[in-house]
Amino acid sequence: MTGARLSSAGFPTNLLWIMKSAEDIESYLLRMGVAHETIKPGIWLVKIDGSPLVVSIAGPVVAFRLKVMDLPRTGREELYRTLLALNTTDMVHGAFGLEGETVVVVAALELENLDLNEFQAVIDDMSMAVSKHHPNLARYTAPSTAGAASAT
Repeated sequence: MTGARLSSAGFPTNLLWIMKSAEDIESYLLRMGVAHETIKPGIWLVKIDGSPLVVSIAGPVVAFRLKVMDLPRTGREELYRTLLALNTTDMVHGAFGLEGETVVVVAALELENLDLNEFQAVIDDMSMAVSKHHPNLARYTAPSTAGAASAT
């Protein structure tokens, strides 16, 4: 309890050192007014813009994971380059990444000092990144119609 300020009675007055819990995460979700369900203790499925965002407590960390799309069979190098560029220009709290054959947005925050503003900022950042960039990223999975158009 290094650095804690104590009252004259010996009780801590700086309560930031108290570890957050699953109840705090549940409270944040309720206060934000987002649709969500508890999958099991410490894991929530949050529905944002039609996409399921998984929020989970993993030891001292709160992890966020949002599926963006399945990896295309071809054109992956250009997609990877695009994702890396987006990580450096548009992602504040998280990053685009790969999980098996899936493109995801991930983020992690320390549970110990987590507050509502930080929690909401991550969810907003991920939601905005997916809604803003999904049309551009979807072109990597859409079948090419350029050949069909030029044949007519």
